[in-house]
Amino acid sequence: MALKKIYALSLIFLIFIIVYIGKKEFFPNKNLETNEELSAIDNSYSSNLIKEVNYISKDSRGNEYIINAEIGEIDIKNPDIIYLTSVKALINLKNSETIIIKSDYGKYNTKNFDTIFSQNVNIDYLDKNITGEYLDFSLEKNLMLISRNIVYTGPDNILKADAMEMDIQTKDSKIFMYEQNKKINIKSKN
Repeated sequence: MALKKIYALSLIFLIFIIVYIGKKEFFPNKNLETNEELSAIDNSYSSNLIKEVNYISKDSRGNEYIINAEIGEIDIKNPDIIYLTSVKALINLKNSETIIIKSDYGKYNTKNFDTIFSQNVNIDYLDKNITGEYLDFSLEKNLMLISRNIVYTGPDNILKADAMEMDIQTKDSKIFMYEQNKKINIKSKN
């Protein structure tokens, strides 16, 4: 009788070992792999993509700022920042004409509405056009600073310079070169 119990226990133990090895071999733990894969994915991505972005904001003076982009990418580490692609902005200033800004890329702060436009920046205002490679726009500071290969085209002349600073409210502008020995290039259209 004791011999039968030993055989039975040995047989049960052998079945458990076979089931355990078979389960590991033929049914690997998918949850473990999935969790490791998710962990790797979580560590490699730090943003979210949005298509057809549209923000509309107004400041305390009644100026309206509308920004549109084909794609927006929210920075996970700072959700107030959104990186934009194919950007178009409309600035509707109270008691003034609309300013239209276009660029390939942008960086928009949803808290203070400050925007950095970059690559192929194009600004249209009344009968003036300004192009460059970089524009730092701040409603809070009432300031627009455009730089890198500036071309200002007005009704009567064309100016080429390194940078242009414009007060958004008063439209007062400063056009300048970074190096003192270089001069602003002014060409008359007439």
